[in-house]
Amino acid sequence: MVTNTSGKKKTAVARATVSEGDGEVRINARPVELLEPELAKLKALEPFRIAEDALRESVSVDVSVEGGGVMGQADAARTAIARGLVEHTNDAELRDAYMAFDRSLLVNDVRQSEPKKWGGPGARARYQKSYR
Repeated sequence: MVTNTSGKKKTAVARATVSEGDGEVRINARPVELLEPELAKLKALEPFRIAEDALRESVSVDVSVEGGGVMGQADAARTAIARGLVEHTNDAELRDAYMAFDRSLLVNDVRQSEPKKWGGPGARARYQKSYR
């Protein structure tokens, strides 16, 4: 059985394919062990640390991520992998464990950065006004 899921964070979009396999996890066709920086790799593998180790040995996960930065992509991949594992195993306990640990494992983070507007250096900040 093959399961397709997706995850989003900021402007990064990840699409994960979870299938029966030998525990191989690939992100953009490269083994997850080669992912840099180390924090991004740890974040992407978080769903496997919460689930039991036997689960990783029985599935293969292939993730394609585009858009955003390194950590946004890692967060999007993390959501896609966790959703894929829950859907593939159809395990309510695993779903509850993910929700108890961190809701963003199963739910997309819809926050976006606000666009810059005229009259200031940023989205909300305004230029200072001088009277003298």
